[in-house]
Amino acid sequence: MTTQEQVRKWLCYALGVLPIWLAETQVLNRVPLFGVIPVLLPLAAVAAALWEGARRGAVFGLCVGLVADATYPGVPGGMTLGLCALGFLTGAMSQYGVRQTYVGYLLCAGASMGLLELARVVWAMFTHLGTLGDVVLVAGKEGLWSLCFTPLIYLLFKGICLRVNAQQGGGAYG
Repeated sequence: MTTQEQVRKWLCYALGVLPIWLAETQVLNRVPLFGVIPVLLPLAAVAAALWEGARRGAVFGLCVGLVADATYPGVPGGMTLGLCALGFLTGAMSQYGVRQTYVGYLLCAGASMGLLELARVVWAMFTHLGTLGDVVLVAGKEGLWSLCFTPLIYLLFKGICLRVNAQQGGGAYG
């Protein structure tokens, strides 16, 4: 794949993140469900990693993590490092076991959201943001509400992957 094709491919993935980011920051944050808003950028990073493999998934996760750290309050650099690691793990799982189906994506997305929410709970306990019960309840609601958007995110990134790879004559991990 030429450099120009690579740039085009990753630009398409980046443009795929844009509507997810806009939906999260401009629409869904205005209508919280049960007091929480969904966290969608990690699900986008996981989706791309599912189709692109460990190394590329880590780099894409790093980039999406930078956007997430600029968007979300919390630990500076936490989402950058976290999404890089989750992108790597998801990509490795898709290369060596998990299929690139919706069920495979849902497993990776669920595990990723679980790990992210666990990290947020630990951080909240470390900084005394609330009682353990309250923090776990909010984290659980946020994670489950976020996972409701997996069908849309999966279809968006599957479409991007299939389109760019069909135009370039390559497959996933190519």
